[in-house]
Amino acid sequence: MRPVPVVSVVGRSNVGKTTFLEKLIAELKRRGYRVATVKHDVHGFEIDRPGKDTWRHAQAGSDLVVIASPDRVAMIARTGAEMALDDIVARLPLDVDIVVTEGYKRGDKPKIEVSRAACGRELLSREEELVALVTDEPFGEMQVPQYGLDDAAGVVDELERRLLPSHSHDPHTNTGAHGKQEEGL
Repeated sequence: MRPVPVVSVVGRSNVGKTTFLEKLIAELKRRGYRVATVKHDVHGFEIDRPGKDTWRHAQAGSDLVVIASPDRVAMIARTGAEMALDDIVARLPLDVDIVVTEGYKRGDKPKIEVSRAACGRELLSREEELVALVTDEPFGEMQVPQYGLDDAAGVVDELERRLLPSHSHDPHTNTGAHGKQEEGL
């Protein structure tokens, strides 16, 4: 079984990373890929609400809280320290064709950087780290493929060339990268 490709969408604050990521996910799904996303938050997060049963479980000391409904499952793990992205990917509970992260700008995964002229022209990534640059104004002397802010299809074409082997997904058999039969996820 080959490793699942991981690509990180990075960029400065308020540059449009989440907006582009939504378009990228939609295009990957349109082409039949199974997608997982991981959002990196350096400030920490809280998705539970005080007083709810799952919050109470966590407050009582549960290391892992799982909430399940007929069509969704969410897991909240108390890790004690930041987990490495590779460890998170290795523990994903579903078979996916690609993992797309938002953040992890200091990580070692291939990156798609989103840049807007109004937010500054200095890139966060080195050119050799980039799979693609998504921008409203082209950068001059770069060897990295550049795409407009709405060109998710072009970026997915690039991902298919560079990260998603041609055998990774067969829309005719409805199987994912690891050969498992897909079920409406």
